[in-house]
Amino acid sequence: MTQTISRRDFLKLGAAGAGALALGSMLPPRAAQAARANGQLDAGGNGYVHSTCEMCVWRCGLIAKVVDGRVVKLDGNPEHPHSRGNLCPRGQSGLMNTYDPDRVLTPLVRMGKRGEGLFRKASWDEALDIVASNMLKIKEKYGPEAMVFSSTHNLSQVQFENLLYAFGSPNYGTQRSLCFNAMITAFLLTYGIEEPSRKYDDVEFILMVGRNMMEAISTSETGELAHAIDRGAKLVYLDPRYTKTASKATEWIPIRPGTDSAFLLAMINVIVSNELADCDFVKQYVVGCDGIQAEMRKYTPAWAEKITGVPAATIERIAREYAAAKHNALAHPGWRTSNFVNSFQTERAIATLNALSGNVLTPGGCLSAEVAAEGAGLGMPKQPPYPRVSALRLDGVSWKYPLVPLKLGVFQELRDAIITGEPYQAHGWFISRQNPIQSLPDRNKTLQAFGKMDFIATVDIIMNDTAWFSDVVLPEASYLERYDPLLPVDGKAYIRQPVVEPQGEARSALWIYKQLGERLGLGDYFQYEDEEDYIRQQLKPLRVSLEEVKEKGYAEMPEEPKGEITFNTPSGKIEVYSETLKKAGFSPWPTWEEPPAPKEGEFYLLTGKVAQQTQFGTQNNQLLHKYSDEPRLWMNAKVAAQNGLQDGDWVEVVSEVGKVYIPLLATEAIRPDCVYLTPGYGHLSKGLTTAHGVGASDSALHVTYTDPISGGQALSQTFVTVKKA
Repeated sequence: MTQTISRRDFLKLGAAGAGALALGSMLPPRAAQAARANGQLDAGGNGYVHSTCEMCVWRCGLIAKVVDGRVVKLDGNPEHPHSRGNLCPRGQSGLMNTYDPDRVLTPLVRMGKRGEGLFRKASWDEALDIVASNMLKIKEKYGPEAMVFSSTHNLSQVQFENLLYAFGSPNYGTQRSLCFNAMITAFLLTYGIEEPSRKYDDVEFILMVGRNMMEAISTSETGELAHAIDRGAKLVYLDPRYTKTASKATEWIPIRPGTDSAFLLAMINVIVSNELADCDFVKQYVVGCDGIQAEMRKYTPAWAEKITGVPAATIERIAREYAAAKHNALAHPGWRTSNFVNSFQTERAIATLNALSGNVLTPGGCLSAEVAAEGAGLGMPKQPPYPRVSALRLDGVSWKYPLVPLKLGVFQELRDAIITGEPYQAHGWFISRQNPIQSLPDRNKTLQAFGKMDFIATVDIIMNDTAWFSDVVLPEASYLERYDPLLPVDGKAYIRQPVVEPQGEARSALWIYKQLGERLGLGDYFQYEDEEDYIRQQLKPLRVSLEEVKEKGYAEMPEEPKGEITFNTPSGKIEVYSETLKKAGFSPWPTWEEPPAPKEGEFYLLTGKVAQQTQFGTQNNQLLHKYSDEPRLWMNAKVAAQNGLQDGDWVEVVSEVGKVYIPLLATEAIRPDCVYLTPGYGHLSKGLTTAHGVGASDSALHVTYTDPISGGQALSQTFVTVKKA
């Protein structure tokens, strides 16, 4: 069925609804009874319903317009701090998340070989019984640790983890080591917090290292950055590629990949050698101020110039400009910091620069160490304590990676342990709302790990690559069709509620985990009757009814008493010098670690984000697909010409572990020693009729490298050759 939707209409926010109506015309309209009963929809299924977006993890508030029982328009909730009345193109296209013609709407059981795509429909009772019986069989024969669980961060993750911990397995794979392990581990060791929040009201100088904010998922922060630039804040941006953020920067520095920490260490050298730091703040709140000058002496701008390719004079000037802004200077912590095995040291240097500027605790400072516990103040269903787990984790936390927080893990190492069978063999994998076949580096390895499994079950709304290779697929309701646990943001608890009823047999994750838990003999860990009862238990301490929250979209949270801010480190201060790192056998100071470099004829393979897609989960969205650029391999135009390549040529891209074919984009917007490939394409699943056969997978090329301190995967440490196909 071909859609005819104009670009102008889409940008006016109207085509999303029109496309969803047209594509969904074959399905009968079914309004959410709960919304109708609560007065949000009239008897004909018309009205407006508050909920929360899930087109990325930023989770903006939304207001859905429903006509004749069908969602036709999504707008940002003006009372939600993440949306502020706006939704990005991904959020507006969320209709297709629900009305995708490729939706899995009934449980499926594999009939042929894995990857053949032969499934039969099953009832929920049969499918859940199959999953539970296989999990129990594995548990009885090999122990609970032989079951691996993995999920990407989402609102129902608390009950996914409840299932994992109640089952008794230590093996939990999340996306974090593929994204921000370096940043979180560095700031935990320096500040005692995972990720400091940023404040742009008074910022004067912003240093960003590869954080392509203008195409990122953190939409409200992107708006704050744009406003800061508009009023004159200076943005210095380090990135080998000319991104949308580079186009908005005051100064773009196309630094050599893997050398960011050398640039930052030289900045620290200039600041401490010339006593340009906020000395009063440093003396009071920072551990290491007495030795940092001597330690940083070797990292001169001249030294960094030879490594980074950035002139020493430029580094010194930027360091002085940063220092001059004092507590109104911000070295952005970044987000996807899994680039090189030295990315942890880059993040330690960023944390140190922020400490030297005194931008924490200072009135008007642009970095905040105040962090509210997720879910604090809300109620929870009662449950017994979890069983004791004695088995080692397959990913090496904490026996191999002692400094990696347990909840972060090292996903790529877990996958590799499945292949080697060390320290023991895993036999089952339960996956929810995650796509490891696409997201993990070296896709062939992941397929090999799947081949080691006796049983694989996946919970998702579409037949992604991981579901395609699974034994049982459990269809989850889309985010416009279900309840999820409440989301606390800035003193309010926001609701995700059904806007329309689930299509087919799709069910919420809260329902799926409870049903599966009961079949596994773990019913005491899921003491809620249904999704509404779960949320009512969350709301109980707030003394507000679910009906009120449905209509308003949120509940007020009690204001947390604010005491003196302390840093959750052994010293109670910011630890530029870390005894914890020293005791673990690593440098206690931010330090330079030389990363590998490509050989003659090879290129750094860069990866990154685009504004039209979210990681690996939206490429089948027909609206986003229609307005996304054709996936191509970026290569410097002069280098392309030197190699006899022209814009649009099909090229063969080869790494140590894989090979792909893709059209070339010859451009001046990238360094000569780099190529870039947008992630999320090259899907294997033929159940994705829009995404299948489009683009190439960067995961097929990425080599597995793990940072020994943070456990982060070094995605940009893969080198490739390129030739005409």
